[in-house]
Amino acid sequence: MPWVNDVGGILQSWYLGNEAGNAIADVLFGKVNPSGRLPISLPKQEEDIPAHLSFGSEMGKVHYREDVFVGYKYYQARKVAPLFPFGFGLSYTTFELSDLKIEGPSSHDDNLEVKASVTVKNTGSVKGSETVQLYVSKPAGPITHPKLELRAFGKATDLEPGASTTIKLSFDKYGVSFWHEEDETWRADAGEYKVSVGTSSTDLPLSSSFELKQTFSWRGL
Repeated sequence: MPWVNDVGGILQSWYLGNEAGNAIADVLFGKVNPSGRLPISLPKQEEDIPAHLSFGSEMGKVHYREDVFVGYKYYQARKVAPLFPFGFGLSYTTFELSDLKIEGPSSHDDNLEVKASVTVKNTGSVKGSETVQLYVSKPAGPITHPKLELRAFGKATDLEPGASTTIKLSFDKYGVSFWHEEDETWRADAGEYKVSVGTSSTDLPLSSSFELKQTFSWRGL
């Protein structure tokens, strides 16, 4: 988007169907307060795209050399700042996140569950909604993992100016595990897991951690 600094605002509307015009007009004229979030990262330049380094086929074969570092995980690993990050979105009001609490894990097996809660406050002058995103960082080890992985999200809807609410989030064993190719099992490694909470993959003002005291693995779904 070489013109990004030449415009007052950008609305990503995707494919809205027959009522696209009315929906866009409602947002532009303030009848509706937008609260959408980007499901992708938008790069500053073509060279920043994860597939750029390996784009093209060799003898009819396509190699996905990005491995697990796709989307926002690539930008985090390469320390490349996107134009607009995964999870980004604007509103006609502002919000503040606080009071992050982590509970768990409830067990160290298939029944594992980690719970989190966070307070969301509308600090602006217009009623609006905010999406809270929770990312997990695995402990360091012999296998390289993405720096951040989205594991839960929730929405505070129609908050009046000055109002607050508590958003509760949770994730299960898949939130701490990975597929171990050599063993052909899902595995969750013991160690300290960092939890980061915010409003996009690059705006994470709250953090905490929890400990998985023992490694466990399983096969199947």
